[in-house]
Amino acid sequence: MDTRPSSENGRDNLGTPVRPQRLLLAKPRGFCAGVERAVEVVSRALELFEGPIYVRKQIVHNRHVIESFCAQGVVFVEELDEVPDGGLVIFSAHGVSPAVRAAARERNLQVIDATCPLVTKVHLEALRFHREGRALILVGHKGHEEVAGTMGEVPGHVRLVGTPEEAERVEVPDPGRVAVLTQTTLGVDDANTIIDVLRRRFPELVTPPSDDICYATQNRQIAVKRLAERADLVLVLGSANSSNSQRLREVAVDSGATSYLIDDASRIEAAWLDGVECVGVTAGASAPEHLVEAVVDYFRAFGVSDVEEVEAMEERVTFAPPAELARSRAQD
Repeated sequence: MDTRPSSENGRDNLGTPVRPQRLLLAKPRGFCAGVERAVEVVSRALELFEGPIYVRKQIVHNRHVIESFCAQGVVFVEELDEVPDGGLVIFSAHGVSPAVRAAARERNLQVIDATCPLVTKVHLEALRFHREGRALILVGHKGHEEVAGTMGEVPGHVRLVGTPEEAERVEVPDPGRVAVLTQTTLGVDDANTIIDVLRRRFPELVTPPSDDICYATQNRQIAVKRLAERADLVLVLGSANSSNSQRLREVAVDSGATSYLIDDASRIEAAWLDGVECVGVTAGASAPEHLVEAVVDYFRAFGVSDVEEVEAMEERVTFAPPAELARSRAQD
């Protein structure tokens, strides 16, 4: 049921400007198990090893997380040639290709792999389908680090599609032997639309036994749909380079709410709140909870006292630490 107020030009029936009265918080929101694991990897490395500690790419796609680690002395690099021979380097949650792993071995780098286990699952599926002699189609965003790592598992044998139009045009050697994989952080509805096109074109299309889009991405999109049913405005906390955060904003808009992606509370514009009675707040899977708390404080200072958590489902997923850190813990 839509509980949003009916108002014109941002005013109620008495002509009084409508301002936020309620705040809805999505649950689940924020850090997923893969991000928690990756952030813990860097934090633990800071405790266990003498610096400098290098991280290839951003450990997760969030500006506040990166700035916090930089302040603690972590050095983020784009490529391994920026790491001195024998240095300690952490691979980000988005995964890397075998070529990157080989380069690390050649340089005698000490590696801690923070790749999300769900990304590793997609890599293994790519290898299995390739061994079966199937043409591989990857649904994902060109240039994303996760996509680069997955395509690097079988170089030259993965066809990337990012839109239904591209799915209509993609060609494969044998239409009867095709498998599809997806980037883990895609919008569920968008990915399904593309896969439906592929299924129509390739009736014998093979998919993995379980969905590639990660549980946290799907859960957060379900939760934001519930917010958008009740809220005039949905604020999504996350950085611009966070794919899953961008998808949350798109899902909110597609569900009928106005929505903005913001790094933190300082990015809220007062003009957005004109005519808004109910505000929904969520956070991408790489956005820390303290950013949500700051937004709640912002609205409490604004006079909003009605704060409700809207729970879509409960998450209990956890991932074990990488083997390199598990060994270090055992030696403590």
